[in-house]
Amino acid sequence: MARRGLLIILSSPSGAGKSTLARRLMAWDPGLRFSVSATTRPPRAGEKDGREYYFVDEAAFKAMVRDGAMLEHAQVFGNYYGSPSGPVETAISAGRDVLFDIDWQGGQQIRNSALGKHTLAIFILPPSIRELERRLRERDQDSDEIIAERMQKSWDEISHWDGYDYVLVNDNLDETEERLKTIITAERLRRSQQPDLLDHVRALQDEFEERS
Repeated sequence: MARRGLLIILSSPSGAGKSTLARRLMAWDPGLRFSVSATTRPPRAGEKDGREYYFVDEAAFKAMVRDGAMLEHAQVFGNYYGSPSGPVETAISAGRDVLFDIDWQGGQQIRNSALGKHTLAIFILPPSIRELERRLRERDQDSDEIIAERMQKSWDEISHWDGYDYVLVNDNLDETEERLKTIITAERLRRSQQPDLLDHVRALQDEFEERS
């Protein structure tokens, strides 16, 4: 039977392994698509409209918010970011899951939206704060100042762990990946994700009554 797609919200503090896990999930299921956000910031070198972001001006962005065309949105460092609802609705109607890499505030907005009943929210915890800092330093991407800022922000993100459907401690990347696959596989079978289920049950009822 056909199924509706899931809106899979994946959140974690920076350094907990979320981005790596998201890449592994998309390699596991090529049908899984990543939500492309809209932003008012200008494109950077090499970025393409519709691939990394949908680049729009502030007036267009605010019009989308006003018209209810954004599942979630926020202002970050003077620029607006948000998830357009149109591409997501098209994808889940076609039975394709959409992956969101957003924080708890964005996740709450999506869960409170018209598509909220199709969401699956998963939070990734680090095994320890010390390990979280080690991973950030091992990436060798940020200055000490940036790492300190990320560590300061991490507890605010972790403090919202209880607002998620599932919480996984990423102490082993391979094992966490397998747990994620198990969760997604099971959630795809939720009754709310199977729009043809009622018709199937009615057909079974009709068949049963014909035999009476």
